[in-house]
Amino acid sequence: MFDDLTEVLIVFAGIAGLVALRYLKFKSQTAGQMSAQEVSALEHMAETAQRLERRVTTLERILDSEVPAWRDDPANLSAGIQ
Repeated sequence: MFDDLTEVLIVFAGIAGLVALRYLKFKSQTAGQMSAQEVSALEHMAETAQRLERRVTTLERILDSEVPAWRDDPANLSAGIQ
């Protein structure tokens, strides 16, 4: 009886090992790939970031012309604005 149980456990362990190896192989192949939806979302975020960067640049230009010393204000430095 012990031999039969051992054989069954070895078969189940072998099957579980094969399934685990297949899963790991699949995960390693798809780890570096993005879906079309993820690529689209990333492109949209990049466009939004560029648009926001242009706005910040414009606002800094306006502040430089209207309030020349705004960058030297300690309150701006503590807020992380440089």
